[in-house]
Amino acid sequence: MSMIRDLRAVVRPSSRVSLRKDTSTSYDATRAPGTPSAVVDCAVYRDGARVQSPGPLSPQEAMRLVRRDGGFVWIGLHEPTEAEFAGIAGEFGLHPLAVEDAVQAHQRPKLERYDDSLFTVFKTIHYVEHDRLTANSEVVETGEVMCFTGRDFFITVRHGGQGSLRALRHRLQDDPELLAKGPSAVLHAIADHVVDGYIAVADAVQDDIDEVETEVFSPGRRGGVSRGVDSARIYQLKREVLEFKRAVAPLLRPMQLLSERPMRLIDPDIQKYFRDVADHLARVQEQVLGFDELLNSILQANLAQASVAQNEDMRKITAWAAIIAVPTMVCGVYGMNFQYMPELHWRYGYPVIMGITAALCLGIHRSLKRNGWL
Repeated sequence: MSMIRDLRAVVRPSSRVSLRKDTSTSYDATRAPGTPSAVVDCAVYRDGARVQSPGPLSPQEAMRLVRRDGGFVWIGLHEPTEAEFAGIAGEFGLHPLAVEDAVQAHQRPKLERYDDSLFTVFKTIHYVEHDRLTANSEVVETGEVMCFTGRDFFITVRHGGQGSLRALRHRLQDDPELLAKGPSAVLHAIADHVVDGYIAVADAVQDDIDEVETEVFSPGRRGGVSRGVDSARIYQLKREVLEFKRAVAPLLRPMQLLSERPMRLIDPDIQKYFRDVADHLARVQEQVLGFDELLNSILQANLAQASVAQNEDMRKITAWAAIIAVPTMVCGVYGMNFQYMPELHWRYGYPVIMGITAALCLGIHRSLKRNGWL
């Protein structure tokens, strides 16, 4: 029961996941001779503790130890090629379709069940820090973690420069009682780690959306259009939210299956905690859907403000054109070359005409300004 109580503390060391990018792709400083270069770490765990060995283990050596003495092997790989992964896939009897997906990457989050293993795909999300959101800003960066869960093995295949599981492995190794539950405990820890990352990124994206929303509806704008916001910035943020949505939405069903449907590869004590992961994931999904709808509204409001500003500019142009039309008409009349025009020979003709013209222009100006055209 103490393992169950401490489960969240192990996989969630803090309430907010750091957004700082971890580009580490190496766990052990050295690798066993002949070990594929894509292998980041390979270890055997027995009774919740990492089995110490004289040197780095190859996947084949680790599996021989497990088959002889029990326990399970956890192998971590980073962007393996087909040739690098072929030997491991053959050693553990992985399904060819799952192996193909793991090597090629760019997969949709999913859960697939094969005879002796589960294949799970997670999309990791990293928030890209930026001083100011622009039309070309990258807000979220995605990666992938693919997990093969078997009775006595757990294999992770990671793609992308972020989403390292190094710290998570250390935390799990510090809790032998949890690791004693086997590969399903590792699967839950990774799922919870990924979803916690979603929560942190959602909070950061919310700040960006709040900033854009404030600028769009701020009082310091000319003609109803915010001076610091354009539609391209809002559209770019909407594209980044769509990328976030593609990572979150498809994962909800696999987490529900892991929490609701009994599976022989998932320890019953661990399975109930997938429900907590599914609940958090559902909350993040609601946030992301809300982001999408809110950005639609902000974009429409910004476009409406631009349209209103254009209409106001056109009204001002039309108003000034109406005022200028009066002296233009007078000048046009008196510019005609007629010989008999009484005002031409009248001593006060010029000041009277100029006064009438000025009075008409002033009257039109006051009328238009009173009606909001100027």
